[in-house]
Amino acid sequence: MTTETLNEQQLTIIIEGLLFVSSEPVTVDHLAAVSACPVEQVEAALQQLKEGCQNRGIRLQRLGKKIQLVSAPEVTDYIERFLGLSSSARLSTPALETLTIIAYRQPITRPEIEAIRGVNSDGVLRTLLSKGLVEEVGRLDSVGHPSLFGTTFEFLRYFGLEDIKDLPELDLPEIKLPEDGSANATIEEVNAS
Repeated sequence: MTTETLNEQQLTIIIEGLLFVSSEPVTVDHLAAVSACPVEQVEAALQQLKEGCQNRGIRLQRLGKKIQLVSAPEVTDYIERFLGLSSSARLSTPALETLTIIAYRQPITRPEIEAIRGVNSDGVLRTLLSKGLVEEVGRLDSVGHPSLFGTTFEFLRYFGLEDIKDLPELDLPEIKLPEDGSANATIEEVNAS
């Protein structure tokens, strides 16, 4: 197959093969460059691949412009048994609480997380970072340049999501952060503002 005559089916097969051999997420632009096809054509092939994986043991996982193939969440127990792994470690309630805040508010700083939770989140944030569920995604352009945190591909894998957009909708009132940027505000102070 030459790159000049690739149809959508052929491109989908090529992209599936590339994603299969990749040990880490791949950008859409890189797939376009390797296949010598326009990004729009690659996106169409990715959509076809995603639809084709729905009734298989693999899924197409996406975070922004990065894509990877992962095992389907419904086969996790079988994979763990096959590989001789113990069940995935459970997250504590504070870790889940912090992870939820980051997932729905990303990118977010530690002081913003603490303003919402009302408690210091250093230890919990270190745990989430060490598990690879969150990562530093940048720095805020303000005094002290605090780190901004967001979720990772490991977060998507852990919760069996194909895309961050697959998070369920939350029907909660909007939480406003203190305008003075105070990291020591309690949840009552945040709700009162």
